[in-house]
Amino acid sequence: MTDDGIYVYGIVRAEHPLPSHLGGVGEPPGAVERLVEGRVAAVVSQAPPKLRARRRDLMAHQELLLALAEHGPVLPMRFGMVAPDEAVVRRQLSDAEERHLAALADLAGRVEINVKAMPADDSLAALVTGDATIRGLREAVRRQPSYEANMRLGEAVATALSRRAAEAGHDIVRALTPRAHAVSAGPEVSGCQVNVSFLVDRSDSADFTAEAERLAGQSRDRVVLRVVGPLPCYSFLEPRALAGRAGG
Repeated sequence: MTDDGIYVYGIVRAEHPLPSHLGGVGEPPGAVERLVEGRVAAVVSQAPPKLRARRRDLMAHQELLLALAEHGPVLPMRFGMVAPDEAVVRRQLSDAEERHLAALADLAGRVEINVKAMPADDSLAALVTGDATIRGLREAVRRQPSYEANMRLGEAVATALSRRAAEAGHDIVRALTPRAHAVSAGPEVSGCQVNVSFLVDRSDSADFTAEAERLAGQSRDRVVLRVVGPLPCYSFLEPRALAGRAGG
């Protein structure tokens, strides 16, 4: 490894196989290795100089984690985690070996599905039909157009669309929750009213996604649902940085 450090993709059991057909981040793609310490290992490659969140590297990071997960549980690192040297990685693996093994056992056979709910683009007609306040404001604009009246109408419409999407999104989350082992609320995302991840059995992921889309179809006049997965189980780990820095 060079002075640029060690790029860390995730933590696996010591015997976990590596995908032979995939490289890591960087150009050319970094050679992926396993640093074994006791019963666990870190999946790593040489950190490229001047690491940035380029699409090629983001995809390489994600594809490697998904390929690893096909052969057993993985504790994934977020993109850009770089350890200063091998000793730091080995020390962390040794210090937290039992905790890593317990987390790997919890995630065995499971994947993450992310669900985001956003206002439906074509839901204005349904909103006007069902909301007396919006109808009144729209009629006021038609009778006496003005900048202030248009502003009030626009703000009321945006608020109502967001509220309806949030209500529908939360209803969908409640309906999906019994099918998941765990649920984790994600960070706020602009234009998104609900951002939630579910920990589900890999064998159930396709049916889970189909059910989410079916529920979204029942509320298509209020919400657009974006369902992404299977994903590495980022949202169901205790945060613990292997790295001394993150690529920015």
